[in-house]
Amino acid sequence: MPKKKATKRKPAKKAVKKPAKKAVKKKRKANPALMKPVTPTGPLVAVVGAKPAPRGQMTKRLWDYIKKNKLQDKVKKTMIHADDNLKAVFGGKKLVSMFEMTKLVSKHIK
Repeated sequence: MPKKKATKRKPAKKAVKKPAKKAVKKKRKANPALMKPVTPTGPLVAVVGAKPAPRGQMTKRLWDYIKKNKLQDKVKKTMIHADDNLKAVFGGKKLVSMFEMTKLVSKHIK
């Protein structure tokens, strides 16, 4: 048997990473229904005031009230401890999650 010549191997080519294509984000338009002013009624007036405002502003005012009066649970931040004003808005419940809060508040908005 003849001896094989020792050949030098070429180093393996490393995979070249191609730059990722950036997805073009379309800017969404605000929903006009959410920008329409709504009027708070009943016990919600004591919390957010009587002035008509868009739903987003109503929610912002409600959160301002909650934070000002330190009604957010310290351990589980999604839970809200209702004071006397909020109990009337929440239908008498003492403890409400922030997800349930929007449903309960919508009953007091025209």
